[in-house]
Amino acid sequence: QVQLVESGGGWVQSGGSLRLSCAASPSGLSSSPMGWFRQAPGEERQFVAAINGIDFGTSYGTRVRGRFIISRDKAKSTLYLQMNSLEPEDTAVYYCAATSSRINRLTVATRSTDYDYWGQGTQVTVSS
Repeated sequence: QVQLVESGGGWVQSGGSLRLSCAASPSGLSSSPMGWFRQAPGEERQFVAAINGIDFGTSYGTRVRGRFIISRDKAKSTLYLQMNSLEPEDTAVYYCAATSSRINRLTVATRSTDYDYWGQGTQVTVSS
């Protein structure tokens, strides 16, 4: 059974930093393309960042590019999202997601429809 468990969310002042983690099981997911999405109240789910399962190629949403960094530790089967220079507009529930074998491992998957597995989400609140 696939499990994605996010942690690291919380409250931070504008300009601050947070690092989200996503522990994935089973360990075979460590080679699957993975990503982060977020959803604010009343808004659609938004792509944040993605990383592929082979050479760690990445892609970022326009609103976070230059401020957020996605990474992964295959040995720990864990995905990370380092969030810097946080702004109140970054306030949302952040979701970790993983693809199944239908997606090529070299793919940097930016569409929510590419993903078959989702975590429960972790709240990030940025105050001004």
